[in-house]
Amino acid sequence: MSKDKVTIKIPRPLYDRLKNIIGDSGFSSVNEFVVYVLRDLVSLGLNDEKNLSKEETENIKQRLKNLGYF
Repeated sequence: MSKDKVTIKIPRPLYDRLKNIIGDSGFSSVNEFVVYVLRDLVSLGLNDEKNLSKEETENIKQRLKNLGYF
């Protein structure tokens, strides 16, 4: 594995759900989809609460929890 990448483990049921979700979406793998989603979240400024209201931050955290990240 390349030194510029790491492995992140997710629960198998979550992986299977994501695999079904991406279907014919154009993503070539679950990994590609997860990287896309995480980049999108980071671009929203999840860690920069000046850009998000408390409600927006909590909403994002709940969505991540529903995906199995919390």
